[in-house]
Amino acid sequence: MLRLESVRKTFNPGTANEVRALAGVNLTLEPGSFTVVIGTNGSGKSTLQGAICGAFELDQGRVFVDGIDVTGWREHRRAHLVGRVFQDPFAGTAPDLTVAENLALASKRGGTRTLAPLLRGARRAEWRGLLARIGLGLEDRLDDPIGLLSGGQRQSITLLMATLTNPKVLLLDEHTAALDPRSAELVIGLTVQLVEQSSSTTLMVTHSMRQAATLGDRLVAMHRGRVYLDVSGPEKRRLTEPELLALFSQMRRDDRFDEAACELVRTQYR
Repeated sequence: MLRLESVRKTFNPGTANEVRALAGVNLTLEPGSFTVVIGTNGSGKSTLQGAICGAFELDQGRVFVDGIDVTGWREHRRAHLVGRVFQDPFAGTAPDLTVAENLALASKRGGTRTLAPLLRGARRAEWRGLLARIGLGLEDRLDDPIGLLSGGQRQSITLLMATLTNPKVLLLDEHTAALDPRSAELVIGLTVQLVEQSSSTTLMVTHSMRQAATLGDRLVAMHRGRVYLDVSGPEKRRLTEPELLALFSQMRRDDRFDEAACELVRTQYR
């Protein structure tokens, strides 16, 4: 289970660059659930994931993972509980290390990382089997530097790495946005497969309304640092891509209205 209680975060407070990224978010996700998060730019989607993985200190609120209060834990301490895949296919891996070495590091996330014993025997056979399921011939490239692979190949391996230890929470931060359409479809297929096979609570941020409409069992729309919409079950399954596009347009209209109101106030005090 993942639970956020009254989570608040403001970046650069008291300056001209102040950004109220999270404005009192309350959210509870059940074990094994798959939640898709959408929202306009600056709505708080990625900051929400940063709050969960411990990328920064909260201004207020608490975060619980599997019933454990991890609010005061730094990111490295949460690593064995939280797996994360970023938008950039070249983030989250060591490009000069081989595919096998990267998988070995991932298998020891949150623990002591002694690679040599992991690079021999049964673990290599296990990794070959996992890579073979992707269907890209990566099982024959265990000893190649991961930096030589294409974006789609690398993101597929990064996804495997994030789920290798079956974390309590899996965070996917627009993990197909930088890929070409064919590679994106491949990675989404692998995502569905891995989520179905795991018990992880999955939170996936996306800008694709097609993905938002067809994936997951719950949808959360963020707007101005708050939960704007939260639907699950039959209501989520009935959502269509055109309806979500209309929701996006409404949120953008709200943004323009708020900006216009702020500008009006500014002109009154000039």
